[in-house]
Amino acid sequence: MISIKDVEHVALLARLTLTEDEKQIYSKQLSDILEHVHKLQDLNTDGIQPTAHVLPLKNVFREDRVGEHMPVDQVLANAPDRQDKFFKVPKIV
Repeated sequence: MISIKDVEHVALLARLTLTEDEKQIYSKQLSDILEHVHKLQDLNTDGIQPTAHVLPLKNVFREDRVGEHMPVDQVLANAPDRQDKFFKVPKIV
């Protein structure tokens, strides 16, 4: 069972202000969650490979291709500020 003191500690770390009622509610909810997680430890996982994802991952990027470019004036038409053929942005140091 998660104690009220544990809930207060987590709330402090998360910079949350909780009422006494909320502390009671969260104590019960967190205890229920941990109880459910402990049930998962009873599952037989012999012969099951550890995985980070259940589906195989592949690179979804397309090949780079040279294509038509928009005219510079059209690209910069809605720019808030520009200098010659470039976007002008505030200097950040």
